[in-house]
Amino acid sequence: MKLLQSMCGAGKLSACLALLFSSPAAAQDYEKLMVGHFSAGSLAQWQSKAFKGQTEYRLTEIDGTEALKAVSQDSASGLFKEQRIDLRKTPFMNWRWRIENRLGNINEQEKSGDDYAARVYVVISGGLAFWRTRAINYVWASTSPKGRIWPNAFAGDHAVMIALRSADDRTGVWHTEKRNILADLKQQFGEDIQYIDAVAIMTDTDNAQGKATAYYGDIYFSKE
Repeated sequence: MKLLQSMCGAGKLSACLALLFSSPAAAQDYEKLMVGHFSAGSLAQWQSKAFKGQTEYRLTEIDGTEALKAVSQDSASGLFKEQRIDLRKTPFMNWRWRIENRLGNINEQEKSGDDYAARVYVVISGGLAFWRTRAINYVWASTSPKGRIWPNAFAGDHAVMIALRSADDRTGVWHTEKRNILADLKQQFGEDIQYIDAVAIMTDTDNAQGKATAYYGDIYFSKE
């Protein structure tokens, strides 16, 4: 327990999500595998994990469809869904997101600036070997340029940060993403990883004590 507290005390979900898992769900064989069906008004099987304060997550209508709204005020909490996904069957993760404001001049490579207006990430559980827990965070960066990759300031090489969006991208509009998770895991960790165990989202502003509002659209995996 002390070790779990020491890992999670830094306030970052990616370092400890897999420690919460007890029995991963069975892999599903769908060409389109829905993980976050927010447009259907559903948060089924999504769980909350708070580290500092509570980011507010709620389903709301925007632009004529339901989406997940996140509002963070000096807080760090996230939502995660435990779902084992076979990446050889559905390697591509698809989603859309938007932010309403930027976080300003922060250094995201340091603990004092490890905040993101929006992030979506995948987690590979290490099970009892918790030190093997790994994650890739796809983030909307404030100061890091698009395409920059770096280790998480708290979790080190076990959690890789990839800036998909940056200060050059417009706020207040939707942006659509598609990532080959199978290929990204191979590139970042140097091995073939067939399964992921969870998908998570987080809007957090605890370290730099800022405020951010973001929206997340449906998240699903596809064959291509």
